[in-house]
Amino acid sequence: MDLRLAGRKALVTGGTKGIGRAVVAALTGEGAAVAFCARTESEVRATEKEFRDAGATVSGDAVDVADGEALTSWVERAAADLGGLDIVVANVSALSIGPTEENWRASFEVDLMHTVRVVETALPYLERSEAASIIAISSVSGREIDFAAPAYGTMKAAVVHYIQGLALQLAPKGIRANTVSPGNTYFEGGIWHSTESGNPELFNTALGLNPMGRMGTPEEIAYAVTMLASSQASFITGTNLVVDGALSRGVQL
Repeated sequence: MDLRLAGRKALVTGGTKGIGRAVVAALTGEGAAVAFCARTESEVRATEKEFRDAGATVSGDAVDVADGEALTSWVERAAADLGGLDIVVANVSALSIGPTEENWRASFEVDLMHTVRVVETALPYLERSEAASIIAISSVSGREIDFAAPAYGTMKAAVVHYIQGLALQLAPKGIRANTVSPGNTYFEGGIWHSTESGNPELFNTALGLNPMGRMGTPEEIAYAVTMLASSQASFITGTNLVVDGALSRGVQL
């Protein structure tokens, strides 16, 4: 199936590893031009070179998404360089799991407010697109009470609420807004990779909760994002697409 993404212009936060990197790969693989950001300059440059060497149209910038001014400046700059925006993917998480005020502040600024700032800054460009799509990465922890409930889970639930509100508000303008909620996602350098050696008891407990007997891959999550970004999904908006291999037990009505 042709996803009709060739020539589209996309923005992805957190594009050097894990889900974000897989999203950049999936979008460019379908012919989209992608601007991405991440916090570490060296990783941005290495990722940018790798994609360009493979023939992809990409540009990367080192940005701390918790810095509101730097983030909004990057969105404006990237949109100008791309000549507009069709797709916005807000992917970065602080992964700040815990009950302290520091956890709450980090989760608020990164998980929630980075999403809000990216979307609000991108909206004038999306309004000029004929196939505008907003996708935010939430989590199954946003819909179930699990070990990540304090701070992280609450803010991931807030992301879903924010995006579904946008879907209703922006539908008359032809702008779609959806979230993707991954379950446990394993990749080298990711939280479950480090947990596997650092806290094997927690890792084995989490792995045992997955009915498929394994965790997901970034590419599996990226497929969901890319599908939602496609104009083939033109009537899908306001949904929270759970991609978790039947991990979560709650019924999503």
